[in-house]
Amino acid sequence: MTPGSGLHLRTGLLLAAVLAAAGSSTALAQSSASYRIEEKALNEGGRPAQGIASASASYRISLDAIGGPAAGVTMSAPSFQLGGGLAPAFTPPGEVSGLQLLADRQTMTWSPEPASAVYNIYSGVLSSLPGPFGACAIARVAGTTAADSTVPTPGTGLFYLVTGVNRLREEGTKGRTSSGTERANPAPCP
Repeated sequence: MTPGSGLHLRTGLLLAAVLAAAGSSTALAQSSASYRIEEKALNEGGRPAQGIASASASYRISLDAIGGPAAGVTMSAPSFQLGGGLAPAFTPPGEVSGLQLLADRQTMTWSPEPASAVYNIYSGVLSSLPGPFGACAIARVAGTTAADSTVPTPGTGLFYLVTGVNRLREEGTKGRTSSGTERANPAPCP
């Protein structure tokens, strides 16, 4: 989990948020006459061995490794529902394929990447390759089509590279070089 992310549970009028900072094993507790909230590290190297369990008179939550056995499992009762975590819903984007420049030489289209909510487009002059594989030209495109009216100077050419971004704002890869190593992205789109 990343700092600031959390698990939200609604039981009647009570909204409890259980937050765990990445790598933190400090347990904090808050309580009142009607509730108690504890913070624990989830999946800290497989500890605790049987996962984490929270309970009260009106609910019980038991989680094992998020992204491990608990992923994809939904727990619910009349007063709450707990999804299996972010791992199955928001997988990291893969490589975007099928990029084509249409006949108008301004409009490009590409194949949808299933894990992507939006796309970033990188562009550069052909003579800069391999280099950083383009600078951010267009950020956060909602569909699979975009236009760029940039005209290259005579005797040069432009290239385009598209990456996917999921709903957690995780950007996918720029692909791999011919040697098989992943292309670096030293200056990602904002």
